[in-house]
This record gives sequence, structure tokens and C-alpha cells, in this order.
Amino acid sequence: MDERRLRFEAQALPHLDAALNLARWLTRSRADADDIVQDAMLRAYRAFDSVRGNEVKPWLLAIVRNCCFTWAKGARRRGHVALGEEVANDDAAFRSAEPDPEAAAIGADEGGKLVRLVEALPEEFRMALILREWEDMSYRQIAEVTGVPIGTVMSRLARARALLKTAWIDRVEGGTRHGVR
Repeated sequence: MDERRLRFEAQALPHLDAALNLARWLTRSRADADDIVQDAMLRAYRAFDSVRGNEVKPWLLAIVRNCCFTWAKGARRRGHVALGEEVANDDAAFRSAEPDPEAAAIGADEGGKLVRLVEALPEEFRMALILREWEDMSYRQIAEVTGVPIGTVMSRLARARALLKTAWIDRVEGGTRHGVR
């Protein structure tokens, strides 16, 4: 096995789950996300020599992001809906298992609501939130992935959190208070 491939496997493959997670959130389709990440990994391998330093994760996720955008443009041109419904129906991947069945049922319901609320965020806010909260990336890394200044990342995160809080209160707590679920 050549040295380049070994380096790629050691530095890029550990971020495969993060790439799949980002693609799923952007496309809302597990099948499309799998295809996009496969394409992104091939592109990343071809361009691996252009990586500077050891910051492979932001570089890889920027490629995934760009592949998602290319996919969405193509889907719109073909007349297909660019964003699917699979993730909303398969939100178990975003929840942890609970030992108590009652707690699991409550957690699943709330987790599903949270997933739907995050999915409803505008794309630029959703992407910043996912990269920060789910992928634990720094503001600088998120700026690299999204191609915007750090101040914009901070602004988008603040706005995403505010929108999510408002939506949670309006749709979840508001519905519970009024006896609606």
C-alpha cells in the first residue's frame, strides 16, 4: 500500500461519520448522503496532497458541503425535490438508547421533535449548528468548512440557537400547555 493512501486512511477516514452526519442533515436523505459522501471521499483522496497541516476534518467537511450543494442544484434541475424526508423519519440515529421504556418513549418523542425543529432551520443556520453542536468543531473550523468569516459563524450560531429556542417554546412547550402534541 502506498504512503499517500495510508496517510489518507489515517487522517481522513476517522472523519467519515462526521461527513455522513453533515450530508444527512443537509440532504435529509440517508441514501443521497451515502452517495454524496462516497463522491466527496473520492474527491478528497484525489486532492489529498493539497491539505495543509493536520486540519483534515474541516477540509473534508468543506468538500462534503460543496458536494451537497452540487447535488441539490442537480436535483432541482432534474425537477426532483432537493431535500428528502428520510432523516425526519429515521431520527433514531440522533438519539441515544435509554434503559427505562417510559423515559425512552418520552426521549424519543422529544428527540424527534428536536430533529424536526433543527431540520426546519434555514440551511446556513442548520449547518453552523450541526458542525458546532454535533461535530464539536471550533468557530475557526466551521468558518473553514462554510467559507465565511468567524464573525459570521458566531452570528449564525447565535441566530440558530435563538430560532431553535423560539421554535421549541412555540411548538413543543406551547403545544403541551394547550393540550396539543
